[in-house]
Order: sequence, then structure tokens, then C-alpha cells
Amino acid sequence: MSLSDAQLDRYARHIVLKEIGGAGQRKLLRAAVALVGAGGIGAPALQYLAAAGVGRIRLIDDDQVSLDNLQRQVLFGTDDIGRDKVEVAGERVAALNPDVRFQPVKARLDADNVADLLGAVDLVLDGSDNFMTRLTVSDHCTRARLPLVSAAIGQFQAQIGTFRGWEADRPCYRCFVGDAFDADDCDSCAELGVLGAMAGIAGSWAAMEAVREIVGFGETQAGRLHIFSGLGPSMRTIRIAKDPACRGCGAAQAPNSLSASAKKRAVSAD
Repeated sequence: MSLSDAQLDRYARHIVLKEIGGAGQRKLLRAAVALVGAGGIGAPALQYLAAAGVGRIRLIDDDQVSLDNLQRQVLFGTDDIGRDKVEVAGERVAALNPDVRFQPVKARLDADNVADLLGAVDLVLDGSDNFMTRLTVSDHCTRARLPLVSAAIGQFQAQIGTFRGWEADRPCYRCFVGDAFDADDCDSCAELGVLGAMAGIAGSWAAMEAVREIVGFGETQAGRLHIFSGLGPSMRTIRIAKDPACRGCGAAQAPNSLSASAKKRAVSAD
């Protein structure tokens, strides 16, 4: 595909980057991304994916905009309270970039519909807020050989990881957190609070990792978890080992329970 004059202007700052260039921009325009959740992570991630020219974005969320969302979910405004998030998001994407084909899906992702909701895409970005959804998404991505970018925030911390669990030397998200005792249990922002700007950092970072996977610039971050603390501020990166007993991607397919310390590492995405 060739880029139109308007696209050459729109994406000029990408095209002049030797790591992206015209070929990389064409990859973005051909790509399809599924975004799970339009909350603190999904709101900024959607804006940067659309601005980058990702050709097709499917947003999966069953929630409505509420007043307490607005402190961190800057995709929405006061006049949007009570409206479906996917409807408002579609309007914002259309105004931002007409190149993007936006697919709103008002649904809650679960084990019964995950294959349909995440079908026919090149990458999944998960910004959901509970272990059940995250593990369901991870297991499907491993089976379907889909790169997964997973992000979460809580209080003053952000976590961003890329997972390619079907590869022999790469972990899946389940290798990181194991099998949650209570799959619905995550520390919630309502209970513990969250600095609104952390959502912007995590969502933008997750979008960058999605673009990295699509274009192929730099070194893959698959198997690494980046942890940013806004209190310092400080950042550290850890390598996640592939668990041979992981029932998501390990050869043994044996159960692996989640320790209390691991549970604390996976924080809320909303």
C-alpha cells in the first residue's frame, strides 16, 4: 500500500524515524489491535494507538462513564457521564483520525466469548481490572499466538509487560501471577486510590509497546515487566521466568497457585 499525501503529512514524525519509516507506518495502517477495557489504561492507550494510525481498533468494554472516572480517564468529559464508554470512544477516535476503523464492542469478556472478541487481530492490549479477565485474555493469546501487552496501575505504581507465551523461551502472563485464588480479586482504585497521571503514563507506555510489536523497532520487550513508581520517581525492569508448570504455556500443564507476594505485584488497571 502507498501512503497518500495527507498520510505523509499526518505521520511525518513517524516516517522520519529510521526505526519506523514509511514501511513501519504501513504496518501500523494494516494492523488490527484489540483493546480490552476503556478505563485508566485503555483511555490513553486508545488515543495514542489511533493517533499512530493503527488501521483497525476493536474496543471491548461494557461500562458507562461515571463521575469518578474523570480524574484519570481523560478520554471522557463531564457531558459524557452515563453514556457507554465504547460509544464515546468511537466519537473521539473518529474526530482524531479518519484512517482508523473503530469497532466498538459493548460486552464483558469471558471464557465463553474470548475467542470471538479477540479474533482476527494482530495484537491484544489488556487494560482490564481483574485477574479473571487478565488470565482469560492471556490464555487465549497464548493459544492463538497473539502478542499481548498487559498494563496495570495502582496508587503511585504502573506495570507494563509484553508476553509471547507460545514461544519456548518466553513466559505468558500466567507465569507472572500464577493461578489466582480468587480470580475476581484485584486491589481496586476505589479502595486504595490512584494518581490520575499514572494512568496516562501506563496507557501511553502500553501503546508504545504495542507499536513496538507491530513495527518491530528496537529490542522486543517480551518477557520483561517494567515497573514505574511515581513516588520516587523510579523505574526498574525485571525478567519473568517461564514457568514449566504453567497451565497457560508450560509443557507440564500443571496447576500453579498464586502466592500472596505475587498477588500484590498485579495491581488494578482501573
